Amino acid sequence: MIPTRRTLLAALAAVGTLASLTACGGGSDDGSGSSDASGGTYTFWDPYPQFDASSPWGKLVTDCGTKAGVTVKRTAYDTTDLGNKALLAAQQGNAPDVMLVDNPVVSTLVEAGILNKTSDLGLDTKAIQKNIIGAGTIDDAAYGVPIGANTLALYYNKKVLSAAGVDPASIKDWTSLTAALQKVKAAGKKGITFSAINTEEGSFQFLPWFWGAGGDLKKLDSDKGVAALTLWKQWVDGGLAPKDVLQNTQTTSWQEFATGDYAFGENGTWQLGNAEKAGFDYGVLNIPAKDGGSAPVPTGGEFVTVPVQKDTARYDVSKKIVECLTNDTNLLATDTTLTYIAPTAAVQAKQVAANAKLGPWVDAVAAARGRTSGGLGSKYPTISQPMWTAVQSALSGGKSPQDALATAQSSAEKG
Repeated sequence: MIPTRRTLLAALAAVGTLASLTACGGGSDDGSGSSDASGGTYTFWDPYPQFDASSPWGKLVTDCGTKAGVTVKRTAYDTTDLGNKALLAAQQGNAPDVMLVDNPVVSTLVEAGILNKTSDLGLDTKAIQKNIIGAGTIDDAAYGVPIGANTLALYYNKKVLSAAGVDPASIKDWTSLTAALQKVKAAGKKGITFSAINTEEGSFQFLPWFWGAGGDLKKLDSDKGVAALTLWKQWVDGGLAPKDVLQNTQTTSWQEFATGDYAFGENGTWQLGNAEKAGFDYGVLNIPAKDGGSAPVPTGGEFVTVPVQKDTARYDVSKKIVECLTNDTNLLATDTTLTYIAPTAAVQAKQVAANAKLGPWVDAVAAARGRTSGGLGSKYPTISQPMWTAVQSALSGGKSPQDALATAQSSAEKG
């Protein structure tokens, strides 16, 4: 059953709050989705309004059009606005030729019949890490090429841990992490900060713990899911995490960690620049799974897609533009600009060679998975919202973790 346009718009609005992961600001309403084949003009939409035509990204888009023998008319929107406009443009028959969209949006657009399969376009995706392209894969078919990925890990303050007698290498699982937080608290410092806000950011930050316990998004109230929420509740109730995690965005959570008082901060690749400016030595750890190893973390990042067109002859040029934007040289430049991890091993190696501090992030991305993977597709938003509501309810003391997730599961099933 294909969702109604109203359902699709609601889904896009729900996933669109992750625009902050790529530091997107307000969108622009300039330009339209119409294409002028006779004038050699191809339209391109992206969620990067922070980059104007004179930026390296803006120049790259223009250059890729030039190399394909056409002029590219680029329009930048914020993430939610772009998704909504894509649905409307497709309905009106004037979708852009090429479109860069946030990865959770891909499945929603596919269900609306808007995107072409990469295989039908002849785009080669064999070199891309399977878990990264998985965020844009539906029924074993990829519908775009990832431009890069960002994800979550634990930043740690070396001075705070040293003063508390904690060796970061000793943190292997939830038990050892909680023990480290207790030592830090006993030494007079603060434990861990994260975002548990009642938006997609809260779900994004909860997922590593949920998945790290073996949780399944199709069964929110399993014992494994309850274990993850119980862990967070114990930290907040025990003073190992601040109560304001309930209001923290990923930005305000980072600001807390940047004070230098916290041992750990759960945050993303996009904070590396701020970490360098924080004024204290830091390190990065993969988020541990409950019983050891790296927890799966959610992937952020965008896919370059080719919307369905009435004039299929346009696809050859669109393919050239996509290939240009995603070749190794341009991926390296773009992912450096965006602080993304590249989707291919070859470019990742170049990134680490240029900046060794990206090494832990390459490992984190290798353990990541798409929020819409596993057949969830556009169902993900109907699961995510009840999940973040459950987190809020449990951490505020309104319900037990078990009851909160039971309510969430019931709500998700109705969605």
